[in-house]
Amino acid sequence: MLKKHLILIGILISLALFGVSVSLYPGGSMFDKNSVGFLWTQNFISNLFGEKAFNGAPNPSRYWGMAAMFFLSAALAVFFINYAKRIPHRGSSNVIKYLGAGGMIATFLIATPLHDIMATVASTLFLVCLFYITVFIYKTRLHVFKVLCSLCMLIFYYTLYIYGSGDVSTLPIWQKINFGGMILLVLGLEYFTKPEDFGSVEK
Repeated sequence: MLKKHLILIGILISLALFGVSVSLYPGGSMFDKNSVGFLWTQNFISNLFGEKAFNGAPNPSRYWGMAAMFFLSAALAVFFINYAKRIPHRGSSNVIKYLGAGGMIATFLIATPLHDIMATVASTLFLVCLFYITVFIYKTRLHVFKVLCSLCMLIFYYTLYIYGSGDVSTLPIWQKINFGGMILLVLGLEYFTKPEDFGSVEK
């Protein structure tokens, strides 16, 4: 039972730890250094990982946030490793398995001073793996997941576009939409698709 729900358990632990971290964040954001607490429309998740909050106060949310990232990264690494086994094409399966696991190491390192470079690496590897999964989903009869995979990729790309455009006023909101969407997609793929769904896919 534990093994069957390991990914869900890891994600739930991560979300609980993020909840604690958010509740402890002193305040301040790049938009308003004098704001109080963690504001969902102004603060980025990465604000939780700094030694100090944006308002200059010591940041007690830091280690809770890092622990949350550890459990999230571990859960998603298990997802990619396990889901790769459902893909009938060996080369594609290896891409999902190894780049997915590697991307989750980079995802955890986002919570460290290597944030900027690791965020780029993690985003790139995650999108590559999601693209491969989406290609194989499109070869099945899983029509709902065809839409969901495509929608999640669009949201992810749009979030990156906003970041690159320099107009980041809505980026904290889109970051959380992207974050939530990806978690829901992973859980959906884990629980509502089966290896047999890919059985008729040409190898």
